Amino acid sequence: METIFPPFDPDDEEGERPRPRRQIPFRMILPNLVTLLALCAGLTAIRMAIEARYGEAIAMIVVAAVLDGIDGRVARMLRSTSRFGAELDSLTDFVNFGVAPAILLYAWALDEVRSLGWIAALVFAICAALRLARFNVAIDNPNKPDWQANFFVGVPAPAGALIVLLPVYLEYLDLPHGRFTAPVVLVYTIAVGLLMVSRLPTWSGKKFGGVSREVVLPLFVFVVVLAAMLFSYPWHVLTVGAIAYLVVLPLGWRAWRRHMREDTAQMRQNNLGT
Repeated sequence: METIFPPFDPDDEEGERPRPRRQIPFRMILPNLVTLLALCAGLTAIRMAIEARYGEAIAMIVVAAVLDGIDGRVARMLRSTSRFGAELDSLTDFVNFGVAPAILLYAWALDEVRSLGWIAALVFAICAALRLARFNVAIDNPNKPDWQANFFVGVPAPAGALIVLLPVYLEYLDLPHGRFTAPVVLVYTIAVGLLMVSRLPTWSGKKFGGVSREVVLPLFVFVVVLAAMLFSYPWHVLTVGAIAYLVVLPLGWRAWRRHMREDTAQMRQNNLGT
C-alpha cells in the first residue's frame, strides 16, 4: 500500500526511476528550510501591507532578504545544493521581492491613481519575474573572464525590492505624503522594475568568500554596529542604504567598462604579438 507522503529526495530529477529508500542528511534540507522561512516572511509582509501595517511589512521583506542571502551560502557551505532548492529559491524570491513590494506600494500610495497605480505594481512584479527567469536560464560562458563573476546583469530582485520602497522609508522620516506622491511613486516603481530587467552591470559580491585575519574583529564590530543602527534607526539606515545603492550603480557600470577596455587592449596586444 502506498503511503500518503511518498519518499522525497531533493536530488532526484523528475521522471527518474525511484531509488531505494534511504535517510536524507539534515544538511540536505537545512537550506530549503531557510528558504521556506523566507517565504513565510514574504507572505506575512503581504498580509501586513493589506492591513496597512507598512512598517511591519517592510521589516518582513528585510528579514526575507537576509534569509535569501543566507540560504544559498548555507547550501554551498554544506555542499547541499540541489535543483529542487534552486527552483524553490526562485519561486520564493518572486513572492518576496516581486509580489510583496508591489502590493505594499499599491496599498500605501499607488491605489490613489487607480488603474495606473495597479499597472505600475504589475510592471514591477513582472519585471522581478523576468529578472529571476533570466537568471535561472543564464548559461555561464567558460571562456568569459573571471572578473565578470563580480557582476550581475541588471539589479538583483532583493536589491530592487529594498530600493523600490525608498518612498515609504522617506515618509517614515516625516516627508509629507502629498497629492503628487502617488504619481512620483508610480514613475519610480516602473523605473526600478526596468532596472531589474536591464543589461546594466551591477556589483554582485559573489567573490566575497573570506576576509583576512586582521579585519575579523573590526568586521564583527561593524556588523554589530550596523545591526544596532538598523534596530534603533531603521528608516535612516534603509534610506541611506537605498540611496547609496542607487548612487553606486553608475560606478559599477564604469568598472565594467574599464575591465572591458583592458580586455580589448590585451587582445589587441596578443594579436600584434602573434
